[in-house]
Amino acid sequence: MTDSVDGTRTETLQEPTPAAARDIVARGIDRAAIVTVYGRCTVDYEGRAASHLEAGDRHVMLKPDGAALVHTDEGQQPVNWQPPGCTHDAVCEDGALVLESVRSTPDERLRVQFREVLQVSAFSGTDENELALVGTEEDLRQRILEDPTVLEAGFTPLATERETPAGAVDIYGEDAAGRAVVVELKRRRVGPDAVSQLRRYVDALERDLHADAAVRGILVAPSVTDRASRLLTEHGLEFVSLEPPTE
Repeated sequence: MTDSVDGTRTETLQEPTPAAARDIVARGIDRAAIVTVYGRCTVDYEGRAASHLEAGDRHVMLKPDGAALVHTDEGQQPVNWQPPGCTHDAVCEDGALVLESVRSTPDERLRVQFREVLQVSAFSGTDENELALVGTEEDLRQRILEDPTVLEAGFTPLATERETPAGAVDIYGEDAAGRAVVVELKRRRVGPDAVSQLRRYVDALERDLHADAAVRGILVAPSVTDRASRLLTEHGLEFVSLEPPTE
């Protein structure tokens, strides 16, 4: 089925053959459309690491800027993805639709092979508007930098985006007793993933400093889930409830 609404061209097929699905994807890529494919597929990634997902029902999106996203029926984050700047391609191999998203710097390849395609679509359109965010993590960071006592009395910020082997720390500082403090900022209610991230930063800084270093880890967010709260206690980490400013 091909529709045209307000000059936006849309192609959609339900349960297409692999060849028909490939043709819609290829045309969508050529005209810089957003392409989506839903069906049962395997996913392989090669690059800075390697990963493999066995067959499952997944939704794949290819964007005109070169980004590729692979979603399951759970969570808001893709289970695999490629950043903007990649080159997309669609082929048929052994009776299956294969999507590839490749970039050269660094050398990375995402390959999705569909055993069954339930729907394929290509949407052409534009969006010239930019998202106006309020209450961002940067707002939360500035609030703490301007008034460190909102975190705790005696806290002194020393650096932002301090690099560690585990990634960049949002705020690094010292408490009133001179102990190193790692602060991880989140603008919304968070779960176990945020606790794990904070723990990696704390572990990395303890290794970077010295054997006797005591590094505190503080998670700052409006709220945390019950499971996240238990993990914070188990790992000796702390939580401060703080909302980002909205004005």
